[in-house]
Amino acid sequence: MYSQNHSAASLSEMDYLDVKNLAQTGEGMYLEFKRTIPSAYKIAREIAAFANTKGGTLLIGVDDDKSLVGVMGYQEEEYLLDKAAQKLCEPAVDIKIEIVHFGDRDLLVIKVPEVVNKPVYVKGDDEQIVFMREKDQNKVASKELIEIIKKRNSDEGVTFEYGPDEQKLFRYLNEYGEITVKKFAQVVDISREKASTTLVNLVAAEILNLTRKDNTDYFTYSQKSER
Repeated sequence: MYSQNHSAASLSEMDYLDVKNLAQTGEGMYLEFKRTIPSAYKIAREIAAFANTKGGTLLIGVDDDKSLVGVMGYQEEEYLLDKAAQKLCEPAVDIKIEIVHFGDRDLLVIKVPEVVNKPVYVKGDDEQIVFMREKDQNKVASKELIEIIKKRNSDEGVTFEYGPDEQKLFRYLNEYGEITVKKFAQVVDISREKASTTLVNLVAAEILNLTRKDNTDYFTYSQKSER
């Protein structure tokens, strides 16, 4: 059943104490742990978020209080992980599953690489969603962030015009420091779609940065553009 599994489990070089020490560092940008795998879809979100950001490690068999509880046999978890990484992630993510024996139970260490071909989408019932890792949480990427990721991973160069709209944008940023797509569209009196495209191109050209606060995207000058 598992002989053709892209993410076939292997015995880890880590031992119980290694996993315990890793868990004690707590969840963060590069680490997430779960007592069990709730569903293939939910674990696909974790895998995709790590793959779209800087990669990371998933520990299965670790409780919220960082205690190691293990799982009874890893086969079901391995099946769900393979389904998540290979079937629900688009493109598929080649994760590495390692097993750490823990008495009559097992701990799973899943290593998720940062992928080159971004973004990785998670297939839902009606839509495909892009998740990003932000501190210790997975966040849904905005339309603008997805377009920026695509442009940064494209072979095509990024061009933009320094016209009246851009001049008004830079004057606004000089005064207020940050702007949203909605506010830019209002300031320049253009459609939201055109405002979004302009800001995305400026971020892709490293003129602006995109930051997210309270589930809202803000655009600011990038350090490279500051003099």
